[in-house]
Amino acid sequence: MAGELERGQDPARWRISDADRHRVAELLRQAAGEGRLDLDELDERLAATYAAKTYADLVPLTEDLPAGSGPAPSRPDLPVAGGPAGTVEHQRRFAVLSGFERRGVWVVPPRLTVLAFMGGAQIDLRQATFAAREVVLTINAFMGGASVIVGPHHNVVLDGIGIMGGYTGPSGLVEARLGHDSPTVRVRGVAFLGGVSVERKHGSPRPD
Repeated sequence: MAGELERGQDPARWRISDADRHRVAELLRQAAGEGRLDLDELDERLAATYAAKTYADLVPLTEDLPAGSGPAPSRPDLPVAGGPAGTVEHQRRFAVLSGFERRGVWVVPPRLTVLAFMGGAQIDLRQATFAAREVVLTINAFMGGASVIVGPHHNVVLDGIGIMGGYTGPSGLVEARLGHDSPTVRVRGVAFLGGVSVERKHGSPRPD
């Protein structure tokens, strides 16, 4: 019986979900942002992550990264580096000659840093859950642009600096409806030959 359990129910051989692949991909991107992986290593590991079939396939991709550096697959009994799944205190995202978009239902970390270099980024917070009462979005746009979309109940503090570029907002036809439980979104950074805008829209990400 024990032999059958070991062969047939080894957690490392269980099939993984798309959510597991995405969590490991986030870990790898964060590690690259911290300088732990170069771009070639990141590309190789991301390709292997999205080709993975079982939890065992993911172990070599994260085992040399320090524990706690990012989210791991959701199986608590599988020894994948990175610790249990959870909110990361600080996340970094890049739009370098490309685009980055985050929308729908997601968790906004306490600190999110985005670099848009000759690329574009869009961050939609209307359906998001906030990991802290105040979150800080550091958005640096160099010859690129970024757009932040907030809802009526989001308090916005704009601390960005424009150098031959601009930080604007919150704009839009929707009035703010703030209360004692409204989360604060602090947007800061530098826009050099680029622009960062904050727009307030209705609470649904569908076209207004």
